[in-house]
Amino acid sequence: MSGVVLGDVIKKYGETQVIHGIDLQIDHGEFCVFVGPSGCGKSTLLRMVAGLEETTDGQIHIGDRDVTRMDPSERGVAMVFQTYALYPHMTVEQNMGFGLKMNGHPKAEIDSKVSEASRILKLDEYLKRKPAALSGGQRQRVSIGRAIVRGPEVFLFDEPLSNLDAELRVEMRVEIARLHKEIGATMIYVTHDQVEAMTLADKIVVLRAGRIEQVGAPMDLYRDPDNKFVGGFIGSPAMNFLRGELYDGAVHTPGLAAPVPFSFAAADSRRAVDLGLRPEHLGVDRAGDSHRVDLAESLGGVSYVHLIGQSGEKIVVEERGDIRSKEGEMVGLTVDPEQAYLFDAETGHRIR
Repeated sequence: MSGVVLGDVIKKYGETQVIHGIDLQIDHGEFCVFVGPSGCGKSTLLRMVAGLEETTDGQIHIGDRDVTRMDPSERGVAMVFQTYALYPHMTVEQNMGFGLKMNGHPKAEIDSKVSEASRILKLDEYLKRKPAALSGGQRQRVSIGRAIVRGPEVFLFDEPLSNLDAELRVEMRVEIARLHKEIGATMIYVTHDQVEAMTLADKIVVLRAGRIEQVGAPMDLYRDPDNKFVGGFIGSPAMNFLRGELYDGAVHTPGLAAPVPFSFAAADSRRAVDLGLRPEHLGVDRAGDSHRVDLAESLGGVSYVHLIGQSGEKIVVEERGDIRSKEGEMVGLTVDPEQAYLFDAETGHRIR
């Protein structure tokens, strides 16, 4: 069983600490995604698991082995980078088998493993081609194939789709999800794209400034964020936030015509709050005139309407159906109070 366990893991560069005591358990066979904004430490943490960055303090276990001070080649991991790093003078077949060849594996074994990897990744017809004759998506599949032939305990992906165009990103997401289902290995995947995180992960780790903000299944984080940062980061378009005041069992905000009621005990304590509202839980009221339509983005079956309120607040509303809002139109806003979130204005922590 080859899960990964991080125990109070710390990374410092001189006096600057970038990873702050990470505790995390990734079970065998899980697809775990590290997600967060640029500079949050997700790639550094992945490279620490790989052994490409030294761990300043704490422990890293893969399976039942403490690999904290172990050489990268001994850890049983294979890493796929955003740059394909293929040898241009070698064929696909040679690129995939090169690592095994350098480690002295028999040719028959190399051929067998390359054949199996090419079958999984549907690369059979490209084995004799060189990287220059491949598309970006095909090159990334070769890079993944090179990792597969090594038979690692853990696959590590560092933003592998960031160099691909939008259509290829979708195609490769499907390929990677299918690969995980077929081989069942433990995979750790780094991305700044929360759509990738939501569609691929069994478990998402949301990072900010070298600390874990929340860990959970994609829809658990979407439906039940612990704080304003997670609520705003997970979901596309992002959650709307309106500053208001909580008293008498409701949130009062100038951005809404009526207070939004909350029934839990904390709703009786007067305080400044941020009201969180996802676009799909809001509606456009054509009888109202509290908000001006600044932009209406039509994606076919759905539109995202960008509104500006009388207090200057900006809100995005998801709109479906045949009747769509038009730029410059004055409308009202309806809220589903059962789907509203409440966060402390000072700390950002969820009020439950």
